[in-house]
Amino acid sequence: MVKKASTTSQSVPFTELFADAKPLIHNQFVQDPKERRSLNKSPSKKAQRERKQQNASFEFSDGFEAYFDPMKKLKYVRPGTNADQGIKRLKRGQIAPELILDLHGLNSEQTKLELAAAIDEAMRKSYECIQVIHGVSGGVLKQKVPNYLVQHPEVLGFHQATLEWGGKGALLVLINCEQLQP
Repeated sequence: MVKKASTTSQSVPFTELFADAKPLIHNQFVQDPKERRSLNKSPSKKAQRERKQQNASFEFSDGFEAYFDPMKKLKYVRPGTNADQGIKRLKRGQIAPELILDLHGLNSEQTKLELAAAIDEAMRKSYECIQVIHGVSGGVLKQKVPNYLVQHPEVLGFHQATLEWGGKGALLVLINCEQLQP
């Protein structure tokens, strides 16, 4: 009588068990184009350190008061930039916000922290536009938020949101995404 050799996993080499296996092709993953853009950019260590220092040392001032014409829609374009076309696109509703910041229920100090964090996040992920919802009822944040935004060096401009994005209770903010390029 002849005994058959057992075919347990201990007696058969691993390479023989999976000899007919084919490598997987990962072609079904769809990534957000904005995130892909931010992943492709790899700023140098020095640029990262400088950006972190700049953001850490940046503080919004409560004493700064910008002038905005009360008879017109709220808008701002940073002088010396070519953001005019971007602001016009915001006004027409052609740029949808990629990040939404709702400030309802926050005080001024919390608002400053959240606003700085949202701008930093938008820069890191290369988001061109963020929506800042300040509300209309009390009016305190409605007056302070534009003054804070004018102070931040990475804000290219902003415009009162279109009705679909909050109208008088929100701002659409254009962010400088090009700073992270090495």
